[in-house]
Amino acid sequence: MSLEDARSVVAAARRITVLTGAGISTDSGIPDFRGPQGVWTRNPGAERTSSLSHYLADPEVRKQAWRNRLASPAWEARPNAGHLAVVELSRQRRLRAVVTQNIDELHQRAGLPAELVVELHGSMWGWRCWSCGAQGPMAEVLERLRAGEEDPPCRRCGGVLKSTTISFGQSLDPDVLQAGVEAATDCDVLLAVGSSLQVQPAAGLVALAAGAGAAVVVVNAQPTPYDGLAAAVVREAISDVLPALVAAI
Repeated sequence: MSLEDARSVVAAARRITVLTGAGISTDSGIPDFRGPQGVWTRNPGAERTSSLSHYLADPEVRKQAWRNRLASPAWEARPNAGHLAVVELSRQRRLRAVVTQNIDELHQRAGLPAELVVELHGSMWGWRCWSCGAQGPMAEVLERLRAGEEDPPCRRCGGVLKSTTISFGQSLDPDVLQAGVEAATDCDVLLAVGSSLQVQPAAGLVALAAGAGAAVVVVNAQPTPYDGLAAAVVREAISDVLPALVAAI
C-alpha cells in the first residue's frame, strides 16, 4: 500500500473526516508521546503528569506538570504544511470535520473554522478549577508561574487548577465524543494522520468509520492496530504526504 493508493482513495472522496494525532504537529516543533523520540518514550515517568488521579492527589506532580506546561514549545509553534493541507480540503468543500486528539489548536490557527474541529482531548489554551468550575485563558496562569508560583491555586476558591485538557482517568465530554462519532460515521473517507491509534475511544473511531462504509487511509510513521482495516497505509512524512493527497483532486 503506497502513496499512490492513498491518492486514488482521497481523490475520489467528497466527504472526508480527518482524525489527527500528535504526529501532525511534530514538524511544528511539538514532540509526540509514543514515537521513537516521544515524550513518554524518552521519559516514561512523565506520563504521571497526565494522570488525573496523580495530578489531583500529589502537589509535586502538579508542580512538574506546570513546569512542563510553561516550557512547552506549543506556545510558539506555528501550523505546518500538514495543517495547511487540511485547510485546503476545507476550501475544496470536501472536509466533513477534523477530529483531533491534539490540544495545541494548530488546526484553528492554520485557518480552519472552529466549528469544523472536534477536540476530543480538549485544549491546552485554557484552565479550569477542579473545585468550583471557574475558567479562563491559560496565559493568566502562565504569568503566575513566571512570577514564581509553582502550583497556582484558584483565586476564587483555592481549588486545584488544571488545563482544559483530558487526562488519563478523566472522561471525555460526551457531546464532544458524540460529535466525533458522527463525523466518523458520516464520511466516505476517514484519513487518520499522525496517531498511534492506541488510545480509546479516539482510536475506535477508525473501526466505526470502516463499519459505516468509509474507506480508511492511515498516514503514520509507525504501524497502528488499525492498519489492517485501511485501504491505504502511508509511512512517509506527514508534511509531504498531506499536501500531495490534497492536490490529488
